[in-house]
Amino acid sequence: MKLTVVGCSGSFPSAESACSSYLVEADGYRLLLDMGNGALGELQRHCGLYDLDAIVLSHLHADHCIDMCAYFVARYYRHEGGRCEAIPVYGPQGTEQRLTTAYADTPSEKSMSEVFDFRDLAPRSTFRIGPLTVTADRVRHPVETYGFRIEHEGRTLVYSGDTGPCDALCDLARGADLFLCEASFTHGKEDIPELHLNGRQAGQCAQRAGAERLVLTHIPPWTDPRHNLRDAQAAFSGPVEMARPGAVYEL
Repeated sequence: MKLTVVGCSGSFPSAESACSSYLVEADGYRLLLDMGNGALGELQRHCGLYDLDAIVLSHLHADHCIDMCAYFVARYYRHEGGRCEAIPVYGPQGTEQRLTTAYADTPSEKSMSEVFDFRDLAPRSTFRIGPLTVTADRVRHPVETYGFRIEHEGRTLVYSGDTGPCDALCDLARGADLFLCEASFTHGKEDIPELHLNGRQAGQCAQRAGAERLVLTHIPPWTDPRHNLRDAQAAFSGPVEMARPGAVYEL
């Protein structure tokens, strides 16, 4: 299993990175986790526009899903080779309506579903996506949001989505080989319940879960990542690093 960081900026793109988007590959299958602002352009550095096999959206905030509108254009209006077949898109309830509203001018109310096969996520559910086994569970965020545990041939990747501290996230991350965890806030500076983690909390969750490796992501442009990295390292005994665009991890 291979993870490529397409974009890792939180809230809005930075000068260096698009918003949240992560490409997971196994046995020739390509699954994309989230497609936030700027991600579609960056994705083309790593795979072709029509090479994705499935997409999973953790939640429907723009910095995690808004480039799906641009991807709709690429798939719906493709002339060479004809319109694309519908690709599976897993997301919270209302994903189709949210994207149709955001686009605002689709040919019909059902045009999105002509190229996206929308499938609702559910709490504490486990399902197969190609060769991958995916477990989804609700995490703490103001809107319906999921974290994911992705398993393949004995290796495990966990992606937090956006979340405040919660037991569900630590359960998902139990024994993970790589824990890709948001750390948007700075310890001692921001304290908004059930919204985001800071670096210290991300490290504490990784330590509690017994994860092997922690990669911090979703750092907003106004946050000093060095501060969050130090806080996570103080709380977690394993290796910690910051996600960066283009980084590749082999699991």
